[in-house]
Amino acid sequence: MTRLLLLAGTREARHVVTALSSLRGLSVVVSVAAPERAPQPYGTVTRIGGFGGDEGFAAYLRRERIAMVIDATHPFAAGISHRSARVCAEVGVDYAQLLRPAWRPVEGDTWHFAQDEAAAAAMIPEGATVLIATGRERLSDFGAMEGRRVFVRQLDKAPAVPTPFADGHWLVETPPLSVESEVARFTGVGLDWLVVRNAGGASSRAKLDAARELGVEVAMIRRPQQPEATRFDTVAGAVAWARRRM
Repeated sequence: MTRLLLLAGTREARHVVTALSSLRGLSVVVSVAAPERAPQPYGTVTRIGGFGGDEGFAAYLRRERIAMVIDATHPFAAGISHRSARVCAEVGVDYAQLLRPAWRPVEGDTWHFAQDEAAAAAMIPEGATVLIATGRERLSDFGAMEGRRVFVRQLDKAPAVPTPFADGHWLVETPPLSVESEVARFTGVGLDWLVVRNAGGASSRAKLDAARELGVEVAMIRRPQQPEATRFDTVAGAVAWARRRM
């Protein structure tokens, strides 16, 4: 029995599990970093939590006799991807990354590319109304953003703590979000700027389409550098790679 470890955290990871489930002779183990990353069962053995650094990950791969790893984590989880590629090479486990294509601007978009959160904040003029749709993890990196009215998108439930901004407000939404609902929301708050990370993916592109329709400026945070590794931008490519190694 060939054992495959799938590092999950994206919609694509679920599609990989579905595609691999019918293969005889393959046992798939899914790993997610935190419980909220697995709100619905994957239908296969699933572990939750970290591995304990490089040594812990290497020990896990050896102990569980993992033959190959597909890394389908978030494009901004680059630390996990670099660690995984490095340790797999050291242990002798085949590694491939499934990285969905980045968003690219089209005619009518007004995008300003930023290297990080601080650079994005520096682009936004005083007096602007801003929606930050990057998640909660690095909000403090934007600074206080004084002189701006800042909305922070939070899915499903508002945190119990205030935002880190001088004039900040949680904006609770329940996905999926359509272009129409995004247009209504942006219009309702009088949005001037939208801040996003270039996560890619069709499911969350509606906010960018709404921004284009309304002429809202977009501060687009670039993806971090990814590891040097075998890489696929489609589920089919990653699944075919796994098939060839069985």
